[in-house]
Amino acid sequence: MLMEEQSSSRQEEGSRDKGVLYSWQGYFCRVTPERLLLSRPVLHAALGTLHGLLLTEDGHVYSFGEQPWKRVESQPAGPVIESALSGQRVIYVSAGSYHCSAVTEDGLVHMWGENSHGQCGVSGMDQVPSPTPVNVVDGEIHPPQLVRVLNVACGAQHTLALSRKHEVWAWGSGCQLGLVTNIFPVWKPQKVEHLVGRYVVQIACGGFHSLALVQILSPPEDSQQARDRCGQCKQSRYTMTDKDDHVIISDDHYCPLGVELTDSKEGRRSGQSSPAQTPQSKNSSAHFEESPLSLKNICEYPRFSVGSQQNTTSQEAQPVPALSETGHARLRRTKSNPYPDEQALTDYLKRILEQTLAEQAEVASLGGSHPPSRQASLTCPFRSDQSDELTLRPSSPALSGTDIRYRQRCASDTVTDRKHSLHLIPTLDSTSDDSSQHSSVDGGVCISDLVISNGCLFESCLGEGEAAGMDFCPADPLQGKKSTSLTDITLEDAEARNRRGSLPGFSPVSPSGSHRINHLRAEVGAMTTTSTSESRILLPSLYTEVWSWGRGQEGQLGHGDYLPRLQPLCIKSLSKREVVKITAGANHSLALTAQCQVYSWGSDKFGQLGRINAPSTVPNLTMVSEGVRVWDVAAGQTHTLLLADGDCYQPILYYSGEQVLESTDSAHPLSGTYTQMPTLLPFCMNIGYVSKVFGGGLKCLALADQNAMGFIASVHELASAERKFFCTLSKVKNEILSPLLARASLALSLGQSSMLLFQELAGSFSKLCHLTGQHSVSLTNFLQRGKVIKTLVLIKNTDIFMDTYKEYSDPVGNLLVMGGFQSLLKPSQECFGKKLELIQTLLESKEKNISPYDLLVTLFYMPLQHLHGYNRLLLKLAHCFEVNTEEYDWIQNGCSKYEALARLVSKQRRDAEATFNFWKNFKGKNSESLRKPSRRLVCESSNKALTLQNAGRFSASWFILFSDVLVHAQFSSHYVYPLATLWVEPISDESVGQHGLKLTTPEENFVVLAASPLEKGKWLRAINQAIEDVLALGLNRRTRVSRSSQKGEPPESRTSTYTFSKEGRLKDATYEGRWLSGKPHGKGTLKWPNGTVYCGTFKNGLEDGFGDFMTPNTTLNKFERYQGHWKEGKIHGFGTFWYASGEVYEGSFRDNLCHGHGMLRSGKLASPTSSSVFVGQWVQGKRTGYGVCDDFSKGEKYMGMWLDDQRHGVGVVITQFGLYYEGNFCNNKMMGNGSLLCDDDTVFEGEFSEDWTLCGKGVLFMPNGDSLDGVFDGHWGAGLRVAGTFTKPFEALRRERKIPVAGQHAVPAEEKWKAVFDECWSRLGCEAPGVGVHEKAWENIAIALTARRRQQRYRPEELSRSQTKMLESLEVIPQHVGPVTADSFNNIRRYLLKACDTPHHPLGWLLETLVTVYRMTYVGVGSNRRLLQQAVEEIQSYLTRIFQIVRFLFPGLPEDGGFILDSSSSSDEGTESLNSSTHSETPQQGWLVSSSSLLLPVLLPRLYPPLFTLYTLEKEREEEVYWSCVLRLNKQPDLALLAFLGVQQKFCPVSISVLGEKKQVLPSTKDACFATAVETLQQISTAFTPSDKLQVIQLTFEEITQDMQALLGQDFLWCMDDLFPIFLYVVLRARIRNLGSEVSLIEDLTDSSLQLGQIGFMLTTLKACYNQIQLEKTT
Repeated sequence: MLMEEQSSSRQEEGSRDKGVLYSWQGYFCRVTPERLLLSRPVLHAALGTLHGLLLTEDGHVYSFGEQPWKRVESQPAGPVIESALSGQRVIYVSAGSYHCSAVTEDGLVHMWGENSHGQCGVSGMDQVPSPTPVNVVDGEIHPPQLVRVLNVACGAQHTLALSRKHEVWAWGSGCQLGLVTNIFPVWKPQKVEHLVGRYVVQIACGGFHSLALVQILSPPEDSQQARDRCGQCKQSRYTMTDKDDHVIISDDHYCPLGVELTDSKEGRRSGQSSPAQTPQSKNSSAHFEESPLSLKNICEYPRFSVGSQQNTTSQEAQPVPALSETGHARLRRTKSNPYPDEQALTDYLKRILEQTLAEQAEVASLGGSHPPSRQASLTCPFRSDQSDELTLRPSSPALSGTDIRYRQRCASDTVTDRKHSLHLIPTLDSTSDDSSQHSSVDGGVCISDLVISNGCLFESCLGEGEAAGMDFCPADPLQGKKSTSLTDITLEDAEARNRRGSLPGFSPVSPSGSHRINHLRAEVGAMTTTSTSESRILLPSLYTEVWSWGRGQEGQLGHGDYLPRLQPLCIKSLSKREVVKITAGANHSLALTAQCQVYSWGSDKFGQLGRINAPSTVPNLTMVSEGVRVWDVAAGQTHTLLLADGDCYQPILYYSGEQVLESTDSAHPLSGTYTQMPTLLPFCMNIGYVSKVFGGGLKCLALADQNAMGFIASVHELASAERKFFCTLSKVKNEILSPLLARASLALSLGQSSMLLFQELAGSFSKLCHLTGQHSVSLTNFLQRGKVIKTLVLIKNTDIFMDTYKEYSDPVGNLLVMGGFQSLLKPSQECFGKKLELIQTLLESKEKNISPYDLLVTLFYMPLQHLHGYNRLLLKLAHCFEVNTEEYDWIQNGCSKYEALARLVSKQRRDAEATFNFWKNFKGKNSESLRKPSRRLVCESSNKALTLQNAGRFSASWFILFSDVLVHAQFSSHYVYPLATLWVEPISDESVGQHGLKLTTPEENFVVLAASPLEKGKWLRAINQAIEDVLALGLNRRTRVSRSSQKGEPPESRTSTYTFSKEGRLKDATYEGRWLSGKPHGKGTLKWPNGTVYCGTFKNGLEDGFGDFMTPNTTLNKFERYQGHWKEGKIHGFGTFWYASGEVYEGSFRDNLCHGHGMLRSGKLASPTSSSVFVGQWVQGKRTGYGVCDDFSKGEKYMGMWLDDQRHGVGVVITQFGLYYEGNFCNNKMMGNGSLLCDDDTVFEGEFSEDWTLCGKGVLFMPNGDSLDGVFDGHWGAGLRVAGTFTKPFEALRRERKIPVAGQHAVPAEEKWKAVFDECWSRLGCEAPGVGVHEKAWENIAIALTARRRQQRYRPEELSRSQTKMLESLEVIPQHVGPVTADSFNNIRRYLLKACDTPHHPLGWLLETLVTVYRMTYVGVGSNRRLLQQAVEEIQSYLTRIFQIVRFLFPGLPEDGGFILDSSSSSDEGTESLNSSTHSETPQQGWLVSSSSLLLPVLLPRLYPPLFTLYTLEKEREEEVYWSCVLRLNKQPDLALLAFLGVQQKFCPVSISVLGEKKQVLPSTKDACFATAVETLQQISTAFTPSDKLQVIQLTFEEITQDMQALLGQDFLWCMDDLFPIFLYVVLRARIRNLGSEVSLIEDLTDSSLQLGQIGFMLTTLKACYNQIQLEKTT
């Protein structure tokens, strides 16, 4: 290898280089490192036994050393590039003993070197000469996917790979793979299944063992331990099957790790299919007592009777006990603890457990062994110089058979063969001691569970103890295992989201069943999420575990024994040590913690563990000097290399392990001597700033950097300072806070409030400590990975640090203010001595005679001083860059933030100290009620600087301004004014003078006088600044960096909370919302103690605008609620009121009373006793004016006038039995003249005195025309007394008699619903219909729509996108001034269509309300044929009155029936052609403007169903005759029907066209002639408006004409005699139900202008056809 020895001048030159690699061996003081010469800086390196790999900055790989697989005659002297990788960018290299690996940036693995054990993953080759791709493929996914790899670790005979999904893959040979197999070598990479679902962040390989660093997503002490999982494999101990009414629980769990490696040479018996069938030695015996399964047994350990121990070399095997008929051993197990902790289950599952205990005991007695594991018959070849044997002694009776001694003895003769059989047995459920840090739940050998020795089964529990002579002590069986594995995985980490669906340990449970179990755990997990969860992604996690597996003959697995493990197992003693790096030598392992400590375990033959007289089978601290902080480690074959911080910022190196002879030519370079403790390497100061170290074989490597412009030195100083700071914080946490919090008397010394504050301080301190530890590790990574300044978390994510420091600053100040440090002094002195020497040592305080109190305060304020360090070091770092660079600006920006934060926390400390001193000297009363933890003193007027105006001569006013309140203290009382609702303004007038300040609060205003202009300005500024700071805190109560507004005064309008205290309407009410100058103004919520709540808008202190109000009704014990508009503190406008009685009113209010149009629903519609609905006009809370009341209990509907909640005036009553009354009402009764019409057309006209009671003169008309004239008395339907004349007229006279018809005494249509139209006019800003300014009306429309859109911003789900766009278009005011042209008329029509479709437009609201009241009137009981004429007149009245509003909005519109000339002579596509005058006799073209043509298309479709129902009821008898004729006549074929109707032969079609093909009309042909015209006429039923229906009739005539012109020529002209029979045929074939109703509707609602001319002729023809069909006879 080409090396260059460094001289002093070369050392200086080397310090100016970047990524320089130095190599050496041993620890002689004369050792001089040699520099490896490469053209590019080195990023990473790896060392094998005799070779090494280098990775350069440009992604190239170089190899050096002895590489026999290269198959070259002579090994090159220096590093040689691996040309096979030259085309790819490599990001990571690793070296095993004799093989190599490289990972490219696309996640592919390349392997080369020794391959005799499959460690290169290339089958068929013992040696792989050059880098060869090895595909890691996940075959469990369909289709199989290539796994992308992060990095690789190599051992002697195996290789591990860490994927980007943070899963571990392995290949090669040996139990160190952790795979479920006994076939070696493993050529293809296989997933280490036991680590699936765990988030692995690092892997490391020793010679024949493996390590993994696993990140857990919650702190071990906070995570909800899954006590219902197996302590070893973490799989669920029981499965649950969710049934409809119960849950079936099964605990038949078989632990795959519960195996024992036996040294039997027999191997597995043939014919044994169960792992429970284990050969037992001849003289050993096992007694299995079967205990009844009860709660008593669950809580106790069983007793075992143990046979005598015999020599284990006996080869005779005793027959297996309890053989079944098939020859399988049935092992009767004792279930000592089927559930590790019942408390981990819900109460429901406990009850299920108790119910099924007997069943499970029976199952246990019958079931025998567990099912065989996948690991059955595994073999793991390994070498060992020593073998360790477990001997188990019977325990003393007092310990119930569980105090089992563990001893280790050297018995080299026990293991004689390389290949050993591994016999697997199922483990019994057991527990381990929760208090043991070194307790391990083993994989491979179950120390804490079932141990087999000499054929005897024991249950044991590992307690605390050393590796030799370790005591096994009984554990609390209900205590859960403190395993810190990922049993509660929360997939929050971004890279953990691609976790496989089937995680180990998750048994299939139905969703509902799993929900029952996990609901509480999910809540706990949600609560333990810290506020700095963001840092979990940005910073390295400190919540880690170390897992190990493989050979353990040197103790290198760290589980306290020398036994191998087949699968990964957590090293429990490292679970809370915050391990951040792991590495392994040939037979030893190292773990580096965030506290800069190194744990080592394994072989210590050459001192490579760096400690003296400590057990080597469990992790223990390496011994380094006090103050030395290790931040990188490397391990070689027999040595350890440490990189640490020394006294200065330049890193230093320590070496521990075997010495290497200086003469490298010797065949045996090892000297046989070694260090007992890490030794400082003196040359480390000469090679620059080392950032990383590597070890392997006998060599050591160090990667050093230059100090360009001081940058490297500054970064090292920053990292070193952070590490030192973290170590200090950790000591304070562990040595000060923890002992104090553990003291039982602390709460008594501090008191309840200070204790809570101290606990909050401890929590914030812990969070700050954790963040600092994460940051120190992040800085180490920054040093070792590129040093790109923009990745520096301290600058990139300043918010995380600033929030954490602010979060800590508050509780420290609060504790100081409340005198907590004084109370803490005594417990601290009891703990740490009177002079608090420990605290002095931690603070490194050089001051003498400092008081213990000041020491305490300084200690807890010490972390905040670190902000100045950040500021200083960042400034130093910024000066390493040019001023005009982006990096300089970036660092300066971060620096300014930390400087501002440092100033803020310094000010907060000064404020806290000043407040503490104020309270210490406070002589006033009620100090405890005023003294709050977060309250700080601003200023006070004890020097008479501020006095109350007009105060008495002897009054004493003392004003104290705190950070949140202004206190006015007098002799024995004080008044507190919250600053958030305090307004201050200077006043200068003659009565006050120049020094007055006016203070405004929600309940009182007063003036204070300052002693001088200076004092006035001081107080004004202080109060304003304090108010502004309070408002800046906001509702989230988080501290912000202080700021001042541009005006220097707080805003007049603000958001705050206040509770009123003075007598009045608002006494004891709490208001939260917007304020303006001392009064609620804007949105807010007002709550009274009795439960009354108002939530809505305020104006000048009163409810005004839209609001939601709820108040309790004490009589009915229910709430009443109003939702709607308010004005000046009263209900005013439109809204809905839910009464406690169950009634609901929806409509208009005025002055808290129903006033205007509204609807009242009483009772439940389902209740026949009290249900009714009233809709109509209200005046001062009473029904007055026109209204409709539907009484469901009586089955009656009243439509008429009301006065003071009573029927009074003209009205109509309809019953569900068909009775119809119209006439006068008085005092809620039928009184005076009226008409009563029965369903059978019996009619009475006369006088009434009560409801349905006749009293006085009248005439009774019979259906046949007879009449009875006289005086009537009695109740209708119960018998009438009559004194009068009966008349039976002749036929001629019968026709002349006028029988009364419905509608003569009804309310005129124009008098109905006046309140609805008045409300619409008022919304337009008009006092009366047509009285107002139309410009103002348009403004009101725009305001209403805009307000609705603003509401929609807060509730976007209420409106669809199309409705939102319609609102936007309606906000634009259309052209409404000037004469209306044809184009503008079309625009008006389109605008009206959109306006009427939007309920928030006044016209839309009007239309919606009219539709509601119309349906209320004419649906249900109101669906009576007598009401048809009134229904039609009501629609015509609507049209007239709406048209009046439209003409008010568009003054240019002509009057109803007016005409607009169309200058363009072209009609709009979207308009109805029938509205054009081209179809009238007028020669001019244009538009006929009428209320029906403009508004019927909008109104009628909504009213069509009830209206058409009335038409069908009116025409019911005619329609029956018509329809029977239609059905009869349609039975005939076409030609026969045409002949029957008198159609001439020449008009009968000879042939018809069907899909373009002509077919002859045969005598049997049916429904073929005039088919197009028939289909067209059928569309009359789907059209709503009369104009649409007329258009259908016109198109039908045109279709008939076209058919005739095709038959007889284009010059054909109709005469009525020819047309009528053909049209009659078309009407018959169209089969239109209710044709008479269609015709009547068209006649009633069509403009008279449209009933003239050709259209009128066509309508008359259709009507004639309808009448003719009724008269047709088929004879």
